[in-house]
Amino acid sequence: MSEKNLALLKDFAAAWNRHDLDALMSMMTDDCIFHTVAGDGLRGTTHKGPEAVAKAFEQAWLTCPDAQWTDFVGQVDGNFGFYSTTYSGTTAEGMRTEARMVDLIQFRDGRIAVKDAYRKNRPAFQSE
Repeated sequence: MSEKNLALLKDFAAAWNRHDLDALMSMMTDDCIFHTVAGDGLRGTTHKGPEAVAKAFEQAWLTCPDAQWTDFVGQVDGNFGFYSTTYSGTTAEGMRTEARMVDLIQFRDGRIAVKDAYRKNRPAFQSE
Protein backbone atom coordinates (compact mmCIF):
# COMPACT_ATOMS: atom_id res chain seq x y z
CA MET A 1 0.00 0.00 0.00
CA SER A 2 2.84 2.45 0.76
CA GLU A 3 4.06 2.35 -2.86
CA LYS A 4 0.57 3.19 -4.19
CA ASN A 5 0.23 5.99 -1.66
CA LEU A 6 3.66 7.37 -2.60
CA ALA A 7 2.63 7.37 -6.27
CA LEU A 8 -0.57 9.19 -5.29
CA LEU A 9 1.46 11.72 -3.30
CA LYS A 10 3.70 12.41 -6.31
CA ASP A 11 0.64 12.82 -8.57
CA PHE A 12 -0.93 15.14 -6.00
CA ALA A 13 2.17 17.33 -5.85
CA ALA A 14 2.37 17.47 -9.66
CA ALA A 15 -1.29 18.53 -9.87
CA TRP A 16 -0.56 21.47 -7.58
CA ASN A 17 2.08 22.72 -10.02
CA ARG A 18 -0.32 22.33 -12.94
CA HIS A 19 -2.97 24.25 -10.96
CA ASP A 20 -5.27 21.33 -11.74
CA LEU A 21 -8.12 21.54 -9.25
CA ASP A 22 -10.10 18.68 -10.81
CA ALA A 23 -7.13 16.32 -10.53
CA LEU A 24 -6.47 17.36 -6.92
CA MET A 25 -10.06 16.80 -5.88
CA SER A 26 -10.21 13.43 -7.64
CA MET A 27 -7.47 12.31 -5.24
CA MET A 28 -9.34 13.45 -2.11
CA THR A 29 -11.92 11.46 -0.13
CA ASP A 30 -15.57 12.54 -0.01
CA ASP A 31 -15.08 13.71 3.60
CA CYS A 32 -11.68 15.33 3.04
CA ILE A 33 -10.10 17.85 5.40
CA PHE A 34 -7.55 20.57 4.68
CA HIS A 35 -5.71 22.43 7.46
CA THR A 36 -4.10 25.59 6.03
CA VAL A 37 -0.71 27.06 6.91
CA ALA A 38 -2.31 30.06 8.62
CA GLY A 39 -5.48 30.92 10.47
CA ASP A 40 -7.01 31.44 13.89
CA GLY A 41 -7.20 27.77 14.86
CA LEU A 42 -4.62 25.50 16.40
CA ARG A 43 -4.15 23.90 12.95
CA GLY A 44 -4.65 27.06 10.89
CA THR A 45 -8.00 27.28 9.16
CA THR A 46 -9.76 23.93 8.74
CA HIS A 47 -11.81 23.24 5.62
CA LYS A 48 -14.05 20.16 5.56
CA GLY A 49 -15.67 18.48 2.58
CA PRO A 50 -14.91 18.65 -1.14
CA GLU A 51 -16.58 22.01 -1.81
CA ALA A 52 -14.79 23.84 1.02
CA VAL A 53 -11.45 22.14 0.33
CA ALA A 54 -11.63 22.90 -3.40
CA LYS A 55 -12.39 26.55 -2.69
CA ALA A 56 -9.43 26.76 -0.29
CA PHE A 57 -7.09 25.01 -2.75
CA GLU A 58 -8.15 27.36 -5.55
CA GLN A 59 -7.41 30.37 -3.36
CA ALA A 60 -3.67 29.55 -3.57
CA TRP A 61 -3.68 30.25 -7.32
CA LEU A 62 -5.99 33.25 -7.05
CA THR A 63 -3.63 34.83 -4.52
CA CYS A 64 -0.45 33.88 -6.40
CA PRO A 65 -1.17 32.98 -10.04
CA ASP A 66 2.42 31.77 -10.54
CA ALA A 67 2.46 29.57 -7.42
CA GLN A 68 4.78 26.56 -7.64
CA TRP A 69 5.93 23.81 -5.29
CA THR A 70 9.39 22.54 -6.27
CA ASP A 71 12.12 20.30 -4.82
CA PHE A 72 9.63 17.54 -3.91
CA VAL A 73 10.75 15.01 -1.29
CA GLY A 74 8.14 12.52 -0.11
CA GLN A 75 7.83 9.59 2.26
CA VAL A 76 4.95 7.24 3.06
CA ASP A 77 4.46 4.72 5.83
CA GLY A 78 1.19 2.87 5.38
CA ASN A 79 -1.67 5.38 5.55
CA PHE A 80 0.50 8.32 6.63
CA GLY A 81 2.90 10.35 4.56
CA PHE A 82 4.50 13.69 4.06
CA TYR A 83 6.13 15.69 1.35
CA SER A 84 8.30 18.77 1.57
CA THR A 85 8.70 21.36 -1.15
CA THR A 86 9.89 24.88 -1.75
CA TYR A 87 6.81 27.06 -2.18
CA SER A 88 7.13 30.20 -4.32
CA GLY A 89 4.55 32.65 -5.57
CA THR A 90 3.97 36.30 -6.46
CA THR A 91 0.84 38.30 -5.62
CA ALA A 92 -0.78 40.81 -8.01
CA GLU A 93 0.89 43.53 -5.90
CA GLY A 94 4.33 42.07 -6.70
CA MET A 95 5.01 40.58 -3.27
CA ARG A 96 6.93 37.32 -3.52
CA THR A 97 7.12 34.44 -1.06
CA GLU A 98 9.69 31.66 -1.13
CA ALA A 99 9.77 29.24 1.79
CA ARG A 100 10.19 25.56 2.58
CA MET A 101 7.03 23.77 3.56
CA VAL A 102 5.71 20.34 4.41
CA ASP A 103 2.31 18.69 4.03
CA LEU A 104 1.34 15.89 6.39
CA ILE A 105 -1.02 13.51 4.62
CA GLN A 106 -3.44 10.84 5.82
CA PHE A 107 -4.61 8.29 3.25
CA ARG A 108 -7.79 6.23 3.26
CA ASP A 109 -8.97 3.75 0.62
CA GLY A 110 -6.41 4.89 -1.95
CA ARG A 111 -7.21 8.60 -1.63
CA ILE A 112 -6.14 11.54 0.52
CA ALA A 113 -8.36 12.12 3.55
CA VAL A 114 -6.38 14.88 5.30
CA LYS A 115 -3.89 17.47 4.05
CA ASP A 116 -2.23 19.35 6.92
CA ALA A 117 0.05 22.12 5.59
CA TYR A 118 2.99 23.81 7.34
CA ARG A 119 5.27 26.53 5.94
CA LYS A 120 8.23 28.51 7.27
CA ASN A 121 7.10 31.97 8.35
CA ARG A 122 9.32 33.96 6.02
CA PRO A 123 8.39 37.57 5.17
CA ALA A 124 7.29 38.32 1.63
CA PHE A 125 9.52 40.63 -0.42
CA GLN A 126 9.04 42.91 -3.41
CA SER A 127 9.52 41.00 -6.65
CA GLU A 128 12.08 42.50 -9.03
